[in-house]
Amino acid sequence: MNREAGILLSITSLPSQYGIGCFSKSAYDFVDWLRGAGQSCWQVLPLGPTGYGDSPYQSFSTFAGNPYFISLEDLMGEGLLTEEECSCAKAEEKPETIDYGQLYKTRYPLLRLAFERSDIGKNRKYQEFVEENRWWLSDYALFMAVKERFDGAPWTEWPEEIRLRRDNAMEEFRRALSSEVRFHQFLQFTFYKQWWALKDYANKQGIKIIGDLPIYVAMDSADVWANPRLFQLNENNCPTAVAGCPPDGFAPEGQLWGNPLYRWEYHRQTGFSWWLSRLAHAFRLYDVVRIDHFRGFDAYYSIPYGAKTAAEGHWEKGVGMELFHKMREAMGRQSIIAEDLGYMTDSVKELLAESGFPGMKVLEFAFDARDTGCAGDYLPHNYPENAVAYTGTHDNETIAGWFRSITQEERQLARAYLCDFYTPQEYLYRSFISLVMASKAMLCIIPMQDYMGKDNRARMNRPSTVGQNWKWRVREEELTDALREEIRSMTRRYGRLNEQWDDVLDQKNR
Repeated sequence: MNREAGILLSITSLPSQYGIGCFSKSAYDFVDWLRGAGQSCWQVLPLGPTGYGDSPYQSFSTFAGNPYFISLEDLMGEGLLTEEECSCAKAEEKPETIDYGQLYKTRYPLLRLAFERSDIGKNRKYQEFVEENRWWLSDYALFMAVKERFDGAPWTEWPEEIRLRRDNAMEEFRRALSSEVRFHQFLQFTFYKQWWALKDYANKQGIKIIGDLPIYVAMDSADVWANPRLFQLNENNCPTAVAGCPPDGFAPEGQLWGNPLYRWEYHRQTGFSWWLSRLAHAFRLYDVVRIDHFRGFDAYYSIPYGAKTAAEGHWEKGVGMELFHKMREAMGRQSIIAEDLGYMTDSVKELLAESGFPGMKVLEFAFDARDTGCAGDYLPHNYPENAVAYTGTHDNETIAGWFRSITQEERQLARAYLCDFYTPQEYLYRSFISLVMASKAMLCIIPMQDYMGKDNRARMNRPSTVGQNWKWRVREEELTDALREEIRSMTRRYGRLNEQWDDVLDQKNR
């Protein structure tokens, strides 16, 4: 089994002069930088369009792409925008953070202007895209157009006729909002054209893209509005139960996510057709798919709709391997990473073993005094080969921030494991990365912030909070040659170098 390494960096976190990372030249430069660092993989976060809270795990569609990722530079190159017009979207004061409010005000008027100039209806490739993706794009484009008509209100607050998708209302809104529907189809065509070009470039440089598939979809999404029978909704299409996780040492009241739960019996009756379409779409988007909250397929936590906290919920039996057997019948074996973090029951372990998917190991969980019962599973010397090892994920503190925040007892445990009581705290992040890289895990993924030694000001997400998440960005000048060579050297040291480019780069460096 080949030993590989990669870096976790959200598309949003890429350098860009226009307020958010996107599919611009900076993305291609980062691919080159990854190749130079000897990496094999680039892990990104979900690519879907986001709403309130800006979380990529609460998207308006599981199939659509985020219009914010569309490169304005590419639109300028096509003659659809000018540099002067785009100057209003520049974010020069704080290039290390994202101002989503400002982004919303400046980006959509520019995209709309590009659409109006595009004469896209005559584009043969656009016509083919619309036809090939009609099975999801038609509902999504109408959903976004109607949402705009009602000032962004969630579909559960729309007038009953369109909320319940009555035939006359659907026809009326499609006719009245035909231009807006075409606009959103144009955005998706442009998004996918640019994404496929970037992914193709990465693959040709020997870089695989690891994507993220949330187990649940957002309540306020085209997915639920267009397919209410797939979810646990009542006759008025209101949820009867929602997703979350129970109280534990990290969240005394549990976590109330609010996503609608699946009506698994209906999925069985339809041969899991929606899920198979969703998975097939993800396998086209990415080379490897990380399925978030994998344990939810074994058992899922059901919270009565309207409950104040997750403590009112209970466990229900999930679909188990049925779905994945169907997937293999339809698509053969695919590259999947199972996000199996959290409390691992025997049945979850059995499901993971039967699936054959690699699970995840996160170093930050190894020295937690509150959870000594399973901490041994997260100590690097215990990692199996069939695993993906991380210092932390997008939901965790940075490794430097984590070491500062844990108790003195936990810091002593970590230093004892390192056999290092003398390295200054500000340099210990390198030692923790080395621990993970040296493990037997077949793949090691390190967040970009950890390689840079960033503290928690660079943290990506604090679960169950809203307002300060998903904002961190790397500045272009921080992606130095020195950092690239340091990562490359460490990757080689632990036998994880991308051999495809090793000889070529060595010759260039001589």
